[in-house]
Amino acid sequence: MRKHNQYSEYSNWQVSALVILRVLIGWHFLYEGVVKVLNPHWSAAGFLNASQGPFANLFKGMASNSGVLEVINFCNQWGLVLIGLSLIVGLLSRWASIGGMVLLFLYYVSNPPFIGIEASAVAEGSYLIVNKNLIELFSLLVLYLFPTGSIIGLNRLFASRK
Repeated sequence: MRKHNQYSEYSNWQVSALVILRVLIGWHFLYEGVVKVLNPHWSAAGFLNASQGPFANLFKGMASNSGVLEVINFCNQWGLVLIGLSLIVGLLSRWASIGGMVLLFLYYVSNPPFIGIEASAVAEGSYLIVNKNLIELFSLLVLYLFPTGSIIGLNRLFASRK
């Protein structure tokens, strides 16, 4: 007898697409984190100093305080690595989705793509309200709502012990 699970009403293609989305976003986070960890000269200061919009002074103030900047650098580097690994292997992926959404929200509000705000030096294109950070943030929300780690991922090992 087949055990019913919360995903039984979804096709294999639908579940596979969600798992692939989780792994791709995980890879993006992991790679971004590893590049930062391996570069001894990397700092979030440039990104923070390029901030615009209503919270620009807050982010620029963070960049100007060396102690705060050191904490931000560490949390950003290792947060990206851990979120990425978690999403790739499907372990604690709901928590990773929340952490990723928080990081992406901070990236978004530090340099929002709104009318009246000039594109900063860190912008990669022309955006109006919607940019890659917002899209990836909402993709992580979908992954939070459909935690595929319990189907294909290490979360499954722990879920089966219940």
